[in-house]
Amino acid sequence: MSVRTLPLVFINLGGEMLYILDQRLQALNTSEDNSEKVLNDIVGAMFSKDFMDELLKPQQLYSHRTLKTVLTRLAHASIMRLNQASMDKLYELMVMAFKYQVFLCPRPKDLLLITYNHIDTIREFVRHTPVVVNQVDETHRKIIEIYSSLAEGDFQLLRQTLLIFFQDMHIRVSLFLKNKVQNPNGRFALSPSGPVPHGIDVPGLIRMFDRKGREVRRGEFPTGGSYTSPIRQGCFALHGNRVITLGMNMYVGTVLTPQETHTSKAPSVKVTDDAPNLLAKEELNLLARLMGSMKAEDMPETETGFRINLFTSDQEEEDAGASGGAEQCLFGVINIQAMQDEQAATQLARIAGQFAEGGEMPEELSSSKGDDLLAMMDEL
Repeated sequence: MSVRTLPLVFINLGGEMLYILDQRLQALNTSEDNSEKVLNDIVGAMFSKDFMDELLKPQQLYSHRTLKTVLTRLAHASIMRLNQASMDKLYELMVMAFKYQVFLCPRPKDLLLITYNHIDTIREFVRHTPVVVNQVDETHRKIIEIYSSLAEGDFQLLRQTLLIFFQDMHIRVSLFLKNKVQNPNGRFALSPSGPVPHGIDVPGLIRMFDRKGREVRRGEFPTGGSYTSPIRQGCFALHGNRVITLGMNMYVGTVLTPQETHTSKAPSVKVTDDAPNLLAKEELNLLARLMGSMKAEDMPETETGFRINLFTSDQEEEDAGASGGAEQCLFGVINIQAMQDEQAATQLARIAGQFAEGGEMPEELSSSKGDDLLAMMDEL
């Protein structure tokens, strides 16, 4: 698993979230001041220096649940509020859009171009706020510095990590189904045609050489597709033509209706286990450290928040919330109990308590540690 995947996932998912929110703010005739403030606040929190410094450290990719928690806090960094059902739908759209882009990515290294397309569009969203633009530029420079030194094998490992992250996600999106890029089972329909990646020859030709390296004969074979010459390589600098359009705002010039953003799950077998996950504390600690720098600003008394609906109606949102939300049915989950039994867990807790100051760990402190972390995140 690549330890450089998390920053790209966060920036690309955050970019997709901003695309959808920007379109919905326009569709709902939200005032220009409120729309600009929402985008500026979210981008400012997303690209804050302390937050990005923590995010860019080598670390394992987080689970869907943890990433969704981070992005929920990010969405609520402004005066806008989304209820649980809307956030579930938003996360599904974000993940499926990025998954489609990863599938169509010509080369593993071109994942950077997808990320840069997102960053370029985000920079355009906040172009009237120089302070936030500087934050975006600084993060962009750090990403170029970190990822420009990676070898081709590192990018291949990064791509494999992303595919593992997406492998259980088969959410059907009405917009994709309408454009015939997704099948009814939730899997994408990929065309075996088009330009080949940069630096790759068009398939279909077999060349044979003699011992001296001279070409002596040519043959052809059917490729099963219609391939063309590669397009030129995109620019990996701070500014420039990225050439590929993956990662750009696909909602520009369109009216994104709730019906077109409808998501549903492909039939699947769900296996659940209500036993507590004893390894969750470590992920909570990582999340708390990551989000420790995302400070929530107090909202002025004269400034009121507003709510955005991504469902067709409030009733539909309430129905979705009552059914358990999308978080519970994104994919089948099997919780593996790391400890053999409750007796072993108690024994380990007693041994660990001997190393604590005073030789004993208060039961109240141990049981409330996770709750304290969650409460801290709620304040962000």
